[in-house]
Amino acid sequence: MSKPALMQFVDTLTKSNELPAFKAGDTITVSYKIKEGNKERIQQFQGVVLQRVGSGTTATFTVRKMSGNIGVERIFPVNSPFIEKVEVNKRGVVRRARIFYLRKLTGKKARIKERRF
Repeated sequence: MSKPALMQFVDTLTKSNELPAFKAGDTITVSYKIKEGNKERIQQFQGVVLQRVGSGTTATFTVRKMSGNIGVERIFPVNSPFIEKVEVNKRGVVRRARIFYLRKLTGKKARIKERRF
């Protein structure tokens, strides 16, 4: 199946980010530009990838981290101009594409086994 002509046209217009290969279960650090007034700074968001959704220009990925005792999730568009870079810290071994079960787990139970090469 080919994409509709409109979707192909939109894909050619948008600038795509060159991100490293990562999937659910991997621990990544996303460097994200934040504008405050007329100043701009880069904030690091490090956490576990819960899912990758979509394809092409509309693709997104969800990252979850624990801040104190509170779980914080953030959804990043893959082609966002505010993403400076994405670094893969650890490759995780999980058996599914969406690991929402991680939301219920805390402490040592929330650990993900590391993939060895």
